[in-house]
Amino acid sequence: MTMQPLRSEEVKRGYQRAPNRALLRSLGVTDREIGLPYIGIANAWNDIVPGHTHLRMLAGKIREGIAAAGGVPFEFGVIGICDGVAMGHEGMRYSLPSRENIADAVELMVQAHRFDGMVLLGTCDKIVPGMLMAAARCNIPSIAVTGGAMLPGYQEGRDLSLIDVFEGVGKVAAGSMSEEDLVTLECAAMPGCGSCQGLYTANTMACMTEAMGMSLPGCAALPAVEAAKLRIARESGERILDLVNEGTCPRDIITRASLENAIRVDMALGGSTNTVLHLMAIASEAEVDLTLDSFTRIGEEIPHLCNMMPAGPHSMQALHRSGGIPAVLKAIYDHLEDSPTVSGRRIRDIARDAKVPSQSIIMSTRDPVNPAGGLRILFGSLAPQGAVIKSIAVNRDMWTHTGPARVFDGEQEAMKAILAREIREGDVIVIRYEGPKGAPGMPEMLSPTSAIVGLGYSRVALVTDGRFSGGTRGPCIGHVAPEAAAGGPIGLVRDGDLIGIDLHARTLDLLVDASELEERKKGWSPKERSLKGVLARYAAMVGQADRGAVLERR
Repeated sequence: MTMQPLRSEEVKRGYQRAPNRALLRSLGVTDREIGLPYIGIANAWNDIVPGHTHLRMLAGKIREGIAAAGGVPFEFGVIGICDGVAMGHEGMRYSLPSRENIADAVELMVQAHRFDGMVLLGTCDKIVPGMLMAAARCNIPSIAVTGGAMLPGYQEGRDLSLIDVFEGVGKVAAGSMSEEDLVTLECAAMPGCGSCQGLYTANTMACMTEAMGMSLPGCAALPAVEAAKLRIARESGERILDLVNEGTCPRDIITRASLENAIRVDMALGGSTNTVLHLMAIASEAEVDLTLDSFTRIGEEIPHLCNMMPAGPHSMQALHRSGGIPAVLKAIYDHLEDSPTVSGRRIRDIARDAKVPSQSIIMSTRDPVNPAGGLRILFGSLAPQGAVIKSIAVNRDMWTHTGPARVFDGEQEAMKAILAREIREGDVIVIRYEGPKGAPGMPEMLSPTSAIVGLGYSRVALVTDGRFSGGTRGPCIGHVAPEAAAGGPIGLVRDGDLIGIDLHARTLDLLVDASELEERKKGWSPKERSLKGVLARYAAMVGQADRGAVLERR
């Protein structure tokens, strides 16, 4: 195939670029390499995030692959926040804004240095979405390598994940677990490198990346510690040169069809509610018109096929042993839209040829875990622009519920009340001013949702304009839009107001007369926080959750 013109020629061609070449030579670039394609490796390695501590090893294999295929690798760093470490305190306000920072950082490096292609190496919640946003924005040949999941922890005959520890906090507060037992649990739950073990946001986004065609088949479910992960990193390094030579760019891969295939896989797996935010944000960068309607329509078509953590018992390791994402694609083959992938194969070909072992956690569409997809979008008087719930993680007796509101202007206030056992069965906890603008940063609510489970509540719902970890389970509704800080109805709720939830009808309503709400609105003004730095800029520019909480272009 004819070689496409190289962007890097702008850096190295002609006598005027002698100073540029001198700098490249100072890096050890040889005469032969001067004329080869230049490939950037965006590496999110650090040693504060368990999902990232092994990425330098994977980067080494990517570099080998690039060099072997005739390219020159240039590696640069990208930040990464561990949502688990940031959870439950002020640090969580910085997590979602980091997605935009990551996208910007990759764009800056790629555009300034005129790379011909790039490999995106990351794991965890905001890193992979931010990298994919940058790929769609820059639109140069790109391939993603996701770092893989941590192996399950183990204690007394059962697999463990981080969520067991979060829920253990509630059990200690309830008196059903001692603090000593909680320490034993925390020491057993997380055995090493990789993203948290269940189908939480990090692993869900790895699955979405493969399903939309931006990583090689089998990449998403491979555990971090398996040698096959090293091999797929090497193969990805080799493959990026083919993409450069072919001129295949992310917007050839990230289309409405491929994004809707990702949603299909999301529904089949029962993934994190955060995928709604991230897929919408990636679509925005790719200039694809994706709305919440796609999630509703596809959720009606695709049943829930895998009973994954936290709603069920199965870890990402079990999904890998069942054939990974190719096997999930095979299970929903008749529903897939055919689209290209970075592998050079089309998605339906990958699905058709997938090998599925006789022992598999992936059910068939004829015998699903649940008849409808894993996520539901709710609308109503409390969420005129929508809200999101992981419906497959809700007991059926709570699919319809009406209860009195317990209103808290922030997560910390709510957490104190929950741990103090001030919440009663039947209550609907409302946590507001935790949206994109109001928090700012739309923090995750894993601490209160896990405490509710750990304390043994069975009929308590939670509604917030913030968001949830992929580890959240139970009747927890997030992404309420518009948020309180933007004048949404959630800002007008008072203690004792009845809130009606109906997952069958996909509704979320504040059962207060419209005339009463109009009166309340007259005396309402949003709560404001004193902000500076990143959060001040973010709050000034960020849009609402129903459009992916992306920064608005002004």
